Amino acid sequence: MGSYSEVPPVEVHCHGFGDVDFSDFTKVDLARLDTWCAREGVLSLPTMYLHRDHLTEFEDFVHEYDRMRGEGLLPHVAGIALEGPLLASHGGTPAATVWAPNRYEWERLAALGPYGLKYTVLSPDAFSPASELSDEPGARDTGFGWIVPLLAAHGIRPALGHFTRADPAAIAALVDEIVELAWQSEWAGDGVRVVTDHLFNDMPLTIRHAFRSSRARAERDTVIASYDLPSWSLDTIAEIAGPVPAAIMRQAAAGRIGACVNFDGEHVDLAIAARAVQLMGMDNSMMMTDRCDSARLGGQDLYHVVDNGLWYQEDGIVAAGSVPLARQQANALSQGLSATDVHALAGGTAHRVFGLSARSDLRLPTV
Repeated sequence: MGSYSEVPPVEVHCHGFGDVDFSDFTKVDLARLDTWCAREGVLSLPTMYLHRDHLTEFEDFVHEYDRMRGEGLLPHVAGIALEGPLLASHGGTPAATVWAPNRYEWERLAALGPYGLKYTVLSPDAFSPASELSDEPGARDTGFGWIVPLLAAHGIRPALGHFTRADPAAIAALVDEIVELAWQSEWAGDGVRVVTDHLFNDMPLTIRHAFRSSRARAERDTVIASYDLPSWSLDTIAEIAGPVPAAIMRQAAAGRIGACVNFDGEHVDLAIAARAVQLMGMDNSMMMTDRCDSARLGGQDLYHVVDNGLWYQEDGIVAAGSVPLARQQANALSQGLSATDVHALAGGTAHRVFGLSARSDLRLPTV
C-alpha cells in the first residue's frame, strides 16, 4: 500500500456504536463518537438514514460536524455517509427513509459535500418500472444524467446498491453508465468517484452467497465446492454470479469503483468474499461492517435469531450486522489473505478511495 502502510483502519459503512443510533442524528454526540472510535483504534464514516422531513436537521448536523472537524475535535470521524434515500428496493432500510428527492432537495444534499458528506447510496435502477420509487414525482423530475454530475461537482460519491431483481442485464448496463458519468463529470473531491454498498447483498445473483441458518450451513461445503472458486475470473464472473456483481467487480478491478465487501461471514460467505477481493484487487476493495451495536436503528426495533449474529427488522429482513472491524480482519486472515491484504481491505483502500490522507486532522488513533 505504499504511503498507506501506517494508516488506521476505517469503519466505512456503520450504523451505530454502543447505544448510539447514527440515524437519530439530532441526538448523536459527535465528541462521544470520536472517543469511542479512538478506543477501538478506528476511524469511522457513520452511515445514516434520512427521512424527507428531516432534511433541514441533517443539514444542521453536517454543518456542526464540519465546525467541530475544523476545530480539530473529531480526528477519528472521517466523514458522514447516507444510505439512501434513492433506493429501488429498501431491503433492511426503513421504508420511510426511501424517497426520490426533487431537484431542490438534491441540490441541498449536494451542497453538503464540502462539509463532509462522503457518499450517498443510490440504486442504478431507481427510475426503472420495477423500482419502488418509479411513481414518485421526484423520480420524474430528475435522472442520473443530472444527479451524478451534481454530486461529483460537490465531491460526493454515488454508492451503488439496493438493486431490484427485475432485469439483471439492464441493471448491469446502468451500473456501467453511472460509473462512466461519474468519471466524465467535473470532480470536486479526492480519491475514487464511485463506491458501492455491500457486494453480493441486495442485488440479483445466480449463486448462493450466504449460509445463515444451521440447515444452510450443513450444505455450505458442498455448495462452495461446486462453485470451484479458484477458477473464477473477471471474464467468467457474469456467467457464474450474474451480470450485476460482474459489472461492479470489473469496474472495481479497473480502479473506477471502490467496492465494499462484508467479512462478517453472515452477510456473505467468507470464501466468496475472499475470492471476490482477490479478483477486484485489494487496492480497490474495502471491508465494511454494516454494524449496529444496539437493538434499534433508524427508528425501528431490531432483533437477533438463534442461528447468526445479524440484526433483523420486524418483517424478517436483515437490517444490519453486529461484527466489528477487528473480528472481520481476523475472518479475512482465516481465508488465507495476507496481513498486507487485510490492512488494505480494512484501511488502506478507504484512505485512497475517500482521499482521507489529504486531511491534516486524521491521525493514527490513540487510546
